Amino acid sequence: MFGTALSQLRYSTAVLLGRRIRPRDLDRIARDLVATLAEFGEPGEDSALLPGQAAQVDPQVRATMTGRSLRATARAAVRHTPYYARVFAELGLDPGTLDAGSWSRVPVTAKKALRDRPADFVSAAARPALMALTTGTSGTPTTVWYARDELETTVALSTISAALGLGLRPRHTMAYAGCSRATLPLLNAEESATRVGAAFVQFGTVEPAIVLARLAAPLGLPGKEPRITHLTTSASYLSALVQEAERTGRGPADFGLESVGVGGEVLSDPLRARAEAVLGAPVATSYLMTETLPSGGTPCAAGHLHHTTEFGHLEVLDPLTWEPTAPGAVGTIVHTPYVPYRTCTLLLRYATGDLVRVPAAPPDCELAHLPATSAVLGRWSGPLSAALPTRALLDLIEAEPEVPLPARYAVTERPDGTALLHLLVRTLPARALLARLEERADAARLPLAGIKLYDDRAALPPAAPVRADLRERTFETLPEPPEPPQPAASATAETARAATA
Repeated sequence: MFGTALSQLRYSTAVLLGRRIRPRDLDRIARDLVATLAEFGEPGEDSALLPGQAAQVDPQVRATMTGRSLRATARAAVRHTPYYARVFAELGLDPGTLDAGSWSRVPVTAKKALRDRPADFVSAAARPALMALTTGTSGTPTTVWYARDELETTVALSTISAALGLGLRPRHTMAYAGCSRATLPLLNAEESATRVGAAFVQFGTVEPAIVLARLAAPLGLPGKEPRITHLTTSASYLSALVQEAERTGRGPADFGLESVGVGGEVLSDPLRARAEAVLGAPVATSYLMTETLPSGGTPCAAGHLHHTTEFGHLEVLDPLTWEPTAPGAVGTIVHTPYVPYRTCTLLLRYATGDLVRVPAAPPDCELAHLPATSAVLGRWSGPLSAALPTRALLDLIEAEPEVPLPARYAVTERPDGTALLHLLVRTLPARALLARLEERADAARLPLAGIKLYDDRAALPPAAPVRADLRERTFETLPEPPEPPQPAASATAETARAATA
């Protein structure tokens, strides 16, 4: 325990002074947490003080830390990256004079800038080790480089989160149903699960029927629950699993799941309800991005998304003017990941494109001490995407069993500025379905001029790709269903005689 206390002290000192974090200090803290859980079963009250656990901090201390972290991050970016050296020189900005009040003087970094020239954001003082790519479902994949120390720090923080946030224990088995090319999420999921002592299974995005069969199959592993207990996937692939489970009549009794975690895409309320009904486990979502790890957002019981202040600086800005978004209005998340958590690809005021609503009034919930937004509404692609965001459309569409999942739809803007929703359904005509959709769209006050249904995907206007489309091939086939038991010969003969009589 003395060694762990020293590790915590060194970690806290590094954060306070903006110095390099020693990954082995965080690793020691994470391993001690795992050992404590193994001995006592549950974390102590002081676990809220561990890194990433959203402990309350005095507002004045937080303000001081924010200014210090912003200056340290800006200085590192200007000294070591070509992009920010050029930007600050052109504007005559001194990174050492910045704080939260003057941070708006730093120009917002567009996602396109990072996509076009990712090497310009890599620190000359870093030693790049892993190239992480986003999926590219919303455009060209974005490249983010990670140094070895960053990876080890992220894994240690993920281990703490897995033990405390997910409640992962050695008796559990986690399955990851995400694209195998998503290197960073896969690495974090595998390392954090196994460091806790749980088992880990990589499914990939194979045919949903195969994943459901694996989830239902007994494991027969010593010290583990009989079947897989935790599933991590994207919202669109979860919808594909729900579709297949509903089609084949599977239900909670077929699985042993205790938790389903969803990330990377908008999770609608109807999909969550349908998934919980067929899989028999609570479905939770959080907010993380490849570009801004380890910063992220945690949902509260009141439905807000609360953003950590420990690892980065959050702003919610109008995507047209880059002014702060007013309470009750929709804006896009702009984020600055802090040095020393990020040392390779450095980003200042990075425009994520993720749309959220700022609460109309200060929240009153268990995480009210952290900055709050709504859950992610969708991605910014113009004013129409803010007026008619993905979440509103999915809440409308995914409540209807007659709409095949993952939902395929497109929104087009007419010359008069009104919007038309194009939706793929199983069969036409679907007058009752259309009437329900129109009634519910009106009740939700969605700015739609009309809804047009299709039963041929080729006739549908181009729809945005989803992560479930990143389907992976496998040689695996579904096992043949067992033959029904045959009655004994004597019983068969007796039955035949009785039928003849």
